[in-house]
Amino acid sequence: MSMEELRTGAVSTQENVARYLEAIEERDSEVNAFIELNPRAEEEARRVDEKLRRGEAGKLAGLVIAVKSNINVRGLRATCASKTLENYVSPYDATVIERIRREDGVIIGMTNMDEFACGSSGETSYFGATQNPSARGRIPGGSSSGSAAAVAAKFADLALGSDTGGSIRNPASHCGVVGVKPTYGLVPRHGLIDLAMSLDQIGPLARDVRSAALLLEVIAGHSDREATTIRARGESYSSQLSADLSGMKIGFAREFEEYTAGEIIREVKHALSKLEAQGASVVEVELPSLEKALPTYYLTVFVEFFSATRRYDGRRYGYRIEEVCGEEVLRRIMLGRYISRKEYSGRYYRRALQFRSLIKREMLEVLRSVDLIAGPTTPKLPHRLGESLTPLEMYAYDLLTVPANLAGIPAGVIKAGEVRGIPVGLQLQAGPLEEQKILNAMYALEGGE
Repeated sequence: MSMEELRTGAVSTQENVARYLEAIEERDSEVNAFIELNPRAEEEARRVDEKLRRGEAGKLAGLVIAVKSNINVRGLRATCASKTLENYVSPYDATVIERIRREDGVIIGMTNMDEFACGSSGETSYFGATQNPSARGRIPGGSSSGSAAAVAAKFADLALGSDTGGSIRNPASHCGVVGVKPTYGLVPRHGLIDLAMSLDQIGPLARDVRSAALLLEVIAGHSDREATTIRARGESYSSQLSADLSGMKIGFAREFEEYTAGEIIREVKHALSKLEAQGASVVEVELPSLEKALPTYYLTVFVEFFSATRRYDGRRYGYRIEEVCGEEVLRRIMLGRYISRKEYSGRYYRRALQFRSLIKREMLEVLRSVDLIAGPTTPKLPHRLGESLTPLEMYAYDLLTVPANLAGIPAGVIKAGEVRGIPVGLQLQAGPLEEQKILNAMYALEGGE
């Protein structure tokens, strides 16, 4: 559904919701994008239409939004796709959900994901794997698998995901949609069930750049509820979109080619040539610590995830996590427990923090010489559903996305092309709070005016 149809009244919010619910009923048994639908969606749509008739509706009026199942939506289950929380009903709205409701977006349901966001494929969910609507038989990527699949399958206009080390960008690339991981602290995390609190950010997924920009401007901004949000000025990302990249300098790291399949690199370079046609210049840069990013990231995640899971003791709600969780969640808990022991913390965790500082300095230094760093999103194509991979092979999907989280900088993904019919995403990274540069480059690649 186009935003123009909704704004002009050619299609009502109720009609929009009804069409999506019909599509979900017909096809989601195959895709498995949703864990739960919102039983109040049609009623909420009716109220939005009343506001539209009165001329009082907000920025998201008429738009239908899917929400990853680790973000609290009052009255719906926030399961984290785990048996641990399979019956946990959220008693409150996350800050981002409050902001969406304030602007009259309609929540259609809670999407599937890797259990507790532990995964890069969308296969570790207690509720079953998610299918890639854009490459049947292959993984959609994770951990925001259901959110990306819901957008790609046209089950919703927009979706919210969370990104710890690529969990928005990885599935955006595999499913051929737009995904944005904001600067750390730009979007409030209150109401997000964290994987790793120092890395996680909530962000939008959409079928086009303008819609992603609109949702980002709605959810971004300081919140008094938490200390990690940035007191940044309010941005109107959607109204500032420009496809004119004159004077923009884009860096491409030669290390990307060392770790990425050649067929993916070819599509990425083709996309870069299109950006050059829009006025940008592409230069070579170096990221010598790229290979250190993956172990640095996972050592950090193991410790922070272990700490976060201590609340799931089965006493107040749910089940004790170690007794019911899947293999990957248990692996991370056990590794986090081991690394957190006093005699090992200096050897592993503190060392990871040192390398995290090094990687951040390196990324920011490069971004002082260029406006954007552009490259592939994942080093390989999505594997087939059910294919057996070792943990290290699975973790390798995150090699190119984790540096942005370690550095706290924004990053976005848009479809660059296809390899044998499988979508390939171009990743764009910018300096802190420079989301507009990323959105403008993606808008230019999309063909915006």
